[in-house]
Order: sequence, then C-alpha cells, then structure tokens
Amino acid sequence: MEQAPQLAAPGAGLPLPELLIGRVMFFLYRHRGGRESHADLFRHERDAILELVAACPPAARGERVLIERLRGLEDSSRHWSVWMTLDHLRICNEAFGSVIQALAAGSPPAEKASTAAVKPSPRAGADCEESFRRSCDDFLAVAAAVPDLRTRARYEHPWFGAMDAAAWHALNGLHLRIHHRQIARITDGLRG
Repeated sequence: MEQAPQLAAPGAGLPLPELLIGRVMFFLYRHRGGRESHADLFRHERDAILELVAACPPAARGERVLIERLRGLEDSSRHWSVWMTLDHLRICNEAFGSVIQALAAGSPPAEKASTAAVKPSPRAGADCEESFRRSCDDFLAVAAAVPDLRTRARYEHPWFGAMDAAAWHALNGLHLRIHHRQIARITDGLRG
C-alpha cells in the first residue's frame, strides 16, 4: 500500500512572497476588468475543465495524483484526484454564490471564511461531475441576479481581506483557472 505524502495542513496558506504578489495581481485584475469579463473568464475556465474531464478515462478520474505545487495552490491540495478537484470547485462555487447573495442583501455571513473548510471529500465520485456543472450554472445565475455587485457590505477572504460581491465574483474565475491547471497536471500524471 502506497504511503500518503507528507503535506502541509489544510488552511496553511501560501508562502508570503507568493501571497503578496497574488494580492497585487488580483487587485489589478479586479480593477482592469468588469462584471462581464469576469463572468467570461469563469465560463471559459469551466468549459476548459469540462474538456479535460471528458478526455480523462472515467476509471481514472478518482485516482489521486501527487503534483508539484502550483502558484495559488495550497500544499495540502496537491494530492487530489480529478473528482476531488471538481468536488472542491463545487463547494467553492456554492460558497461564493452564498457570499454574493449575503453581501447583496447587506448581511455578510457570520462564520469566518476558511480555506481548510472547502477541502473535498477523498471519496468524491462520478456524481461530482454533474454537481460541478450545476454549481457553475447556479453561481452565474446568482451573480447575474444582483443588480450591482459593488456592495457596501464586505466579507473577509482568508488571503485577500475584506471584499465586496464584485471582488468575490472576480475571484471565482481566477480560482477555476488555478484548478484547471491542477486538473491538467493530474491528467498528465495519470498518463504516465
């Protein structure tokens, strides 16, 4: 039986220099784009992820692969399967949608956001593929229903600080991009 790799604890975060650079890059991305371009990136990354999943043999999608850590990815997240990654994305899509709804209503969630709280189940299975698709559609619908995403209410992200609904909306496309790259590495590892 293969021994599990020794990884940092869930929620350990990113190395400080990477986090600081990430904050600057996210600030620039948020302010150079707008609602439509952020939604376009989200849709583009969703479609790219679904293409990668479709190209991966179904029998291999539940196999965990240890990858090198990507920028923006916690160390604890680098030994996942394709299905675990989709499960994580579903969890985050639902959480980001809930945050946007709460901020639009003027009442941020009471609980503190945590990267450790959005880790996937190691037992994630084929059903997560449809759950991921549905969560993407739901996220886009929630954001589209909010007339102005530049809310007065803010909610603290563990890495990026207090953010309005527009920032949470912008972040989700970038989040999908990181995990798109992760799934590409996982599927490369499955091929050998």
